Amino acid sequence: MTGTVPRAPLARIVIVGGGSAGWMTAAALARLVAAGTTITLVESDEIGTVGVGEATVPPLLDFNAALGIDENAFVAATQGTFKLGIAFEDWGHVGNRYVHPFGKYGQLTFGIPFHQIWLRQRLLGVAAADPGPFDHYAISIAAAARGRFSKPIANPEAVLSGLAYAYHFDAGLYARFLRDRAEAQGVARVEGKIAHVEKSPDNGHLSGVLLADGRRIEGDFFVDCSGFRALLIGEALGVPYRSWQHWLPCDSAVAVPSATVGPPAPYTRSIAEKAGWRWRIPLQHRTGNGHVYSSAHIDDDAAARALTEGLDGAPLADPRVLRFTAGRREKLWEKNCVAIGLSAGFIEPLESTSIHLIQSGIFRLMALFPDRSFAPVEIDAYNRWLIDEYENVRDFIVLHYHASTRSDSDFWNYCRTMDIPDSLAARLELWRGKGRVFRGSNSLFTEESWTAVLFGQGIIPHDADPLTAMLPVDETTRFLTHMRTIIAQAAEAMPRHEDYIARHCAAAQRSAA
Repeated sequence: MTGTVPRAPLARIVIVGGGSAGWMTAAALARLVAAGTTITLVESDEIGTVGVGEATVPPLLDFNAALGIDENAFVAATQGTFKLGIAFEDWGHVGNRYVHPFGKYGQLTFGIPFHQIWLRQRLLGVAAADPGPFDHYAISIAAAARGRFSKPIANPEAVLSGLAYAYHFDAGLYARFLRDRAEAQGVARVEGKIAHVEKSPDNGHLSGVLLADGRRIEGDFFVDCSGFRALLIGEALGVPYRSWQHWLPCDSAVAVPSATVGPPAPYTRSIAEKAGWRWRIPLQHRTGNGHVYSSAHIDDDAAARALTEGLDGAPLADPRVLRFTAGRREKLWEKNCVAIGLSAGFIEPLESTSIHLIQSGIFRLMALFPDRSFAPVEIDAYNRWLIDEYENVRDFIVLHYHASTRSDSDFWNYCRTMDIPDSLAARLELWRGKGRVFRGSNSLFTEESWTAVLFGQGIIPHDADPLTAMLPVDETTRFLTHMRTIIAQAAEAMPRHEDYIARHCAAAQRSAA
């Protein structure tokens, strides 16, 4: 009997860099320690991390569940709160406000998407059939507006089944939480700065890293979590970076924490400014604030002033400026090195996708986990998948900037009139006709996400799906009125967000020292 000789498994994995990317990767790979694989994470406290990724999207629940993390313990350890969506202010035009919720709008009827039913009623132009704002049909929005929170339930007939949520948390505390788990499972942390990356002269694969103090750490497989520097994938292996700055002109951010001034809202705020936008993220112990902007349209001092003048509470630190270029690496896996996190690419904080793209890279790595042969077909599959996901996210973010009627600054004039990716242009053309929108096979954002932004920023299709003609107008009007009522009632009955946290996952009180 003959068979294929098994390939040699990986014996030594080296993760370069800590922060959310490094410790999420380490925690996910930690189970391999029991199989005899050593996992070493190298980081330097001197370098630090970017640490502004404090808002997330619902798939993080899947990541934490896969690692067996208790949700209440995690939220408490990270000073976390719950997030039902993002409120966008002044994006479509000054004075415009809408919410991109997590979860569902309305209810599928006879196989017709709910947004088509709402759209048909709106296009009728009849006061008696007016469906009211689209925001009134999402339980996540209704709860967020009232400062309420509870978990979704499984019964598909119940209003609360349409709710979904994510988290706000302190990114530094999340990394610490995962580090403790990873080290408890055998991951070794090495403190030190990398002075040189070594490559094999035979095939150009990475073979080890040399630390500034002379220590050498060898590996079979390397994960680059070194941030924007991209020490392994960029500097050592020379994989070029593809800039998307012509579509996403913001290249800077200034961040500052502030004192809390009231109960934490269960949503993120995104407030458009003349040269970018500001975020506000409520945690249990403080509020995270930032101003993302184009340095070609506003200088750092003016951006910092706009941020600090808009704070609700007293600043708790000096503003910190970050630089970035939106884009991605040409390849995210090259030879025996995969880039995860900022070393792989960065789009920008809008819509809170950074931690999700870390998670997606980790899950795809686990699905295509290599042996020491590093099969090109597996590497190619990884790159195709992640590049497709990055580009899907890119298109969704570009939509926010392009779908605006603002003309009050050079920044918005550029965004409104710029050429956009062909893939996004095709989506917009399909939407403008009859409100059709379809989720890609590898897309984070759902049809509900796209409709939230498109309707929210005033892009109304010329017509609705012809199938809506089968629904009698008077019955549809009663259906929509009933749905608005039960959603509002369900939201009113939910516990207050701060009460839910106090009951289930309040962080330990910190000493005044």
